[in-house]
Amino acid sequence: MDYQHFFRSELDALREAGDYREFAELERHCGDFPNANCHNGPGEVTIWCSNDYLGMGQHPAVLDAMHSALDRAGAGAGGTRNISGTTHDHVLLEAELADLHGKEAALLFTSGYVSNWAALGTLASRIPGCVVLSDALNHASMIEGIRHSRAQKLIWKHNDLEDLEAKLAALPLEQPKLIAFESVYSMDGDIAPIAAICDLADRYNAMTYLDEVHAVGLYGPRGGGIAEREGVMDRLTVIEGTLGKAFGVVGGYIAASAELCDFVRSFASGFIFTTALPPAVAAGAAASIRYLKGSSAERAIQKERVAEVRARLDAIGLPHIDNPSHIIPVMVGDPVKCKYISDMLLNEHGIYIQPINYPTVPKGTERLRITPSPVHTEADIDRLLTALEALWTQCQLARRPIAAE
Repeated sequence: MDYQHFFRSELDALREAGDYREFAELERHCGDFPNANCHNGPGEVTIWCSNDYLGMGQHPAVLDAMHSALDRAGAGAGGTRNISGTTHDHVLLEAELADLHGKEAALLFTSGYVSNWAALGTLASRIPGCVVLSDALNHASMIEGIRHSRAQKLIWKHNDLEDLEAKLAALPLEQPKLIAFESVYSMDGDIAPIAAICDLADRYNAMTYLDEVHAVGLYGPRGGGIAEREGVMDRLTVIEGTLGKAFGVVGGYIAASAELCDFVRSFASGFIFTTALPPAVAAGAAASIRYLKGSSAERAIQKERVAEVRARLDAIGLPHIDNPSHIIPVMVGDPVKCKYISDMLLNEHGIYIQPINYPTVPKGTERLRITPSPVHTEADIDRLLTALEALWTQCQLARRPIAAE
């Protein structure tokens, strides 16, 4: 077999389909987010698709904590936590996370992907006879963790309580069950009916596993996520989150009972055999969490920016998915045009929005995923909407009817 020819042909097929991904080489300006320098593009750009939803990756409280920890503890953790890597900063961060979610304990991982893969894989594989009921739109990390467990899996229709109940009712009441779902779904921006899912879990003797990665820091009076906002954190068996989005750093975690966290710590290969996060990262994450527990200003301004961008899109008829979250999917519906618009935004207007094409979303639902933040200005919004309207006209894309005033 000509391996290099195979690689080239597969990549060529991606390019022809409009699904080949190119990376903009960005250098964010410290203290000046969402502005950055694009080294392989036009130079100065404004980022409109970051998951650093509140700009905390540039916040002085976070940077100060990381500088201090670096000076105090050095660069790396020294190895896996089982051997040489459990530092005082890890312990403090886990205490902050447990407090954030009202749980007895928390367990830190190197990323949100790893936390899902390791926790779901360990729970589902080691609980005898466990059946995992997985929402149809769960993240790839959840899917991989469930697949890795080799446990029985039932996929229920997205946010469909009737379908979930039918599948639960078909299982023996005494059989172990784990309902895995997300709060805010990252591509469509819709939100799960958490309380109703917990009602079904209680009725059918099931555990619940909630992925809050696109909600922590953003919702609830202290940034505990949708479950905190709705007052149901205590009803969930496991809450999983990330430190790499609204908290602005990197890492993932679960929060649950002390016994469950200890169980995953003791049996999850994704925890046992992975070098721990650097102490400076843990310190920065803890500072971000502490800050957002006490400050709602960033969340309030972000909501205003999101509402304004949605209203401006409606005013010019650009189609976007209506949802109750901070994520604005602007629908293009064509992979080639989606990439073209993204390229033109970057190269002609200095606006960075990565195209979202297959396999991240189904074919025919290609989109630009816009995430307004509290640090985007009115001028940023004006430039974004002016550029989008011009490109929509150029590409002859459909618009929504504009409501009469």
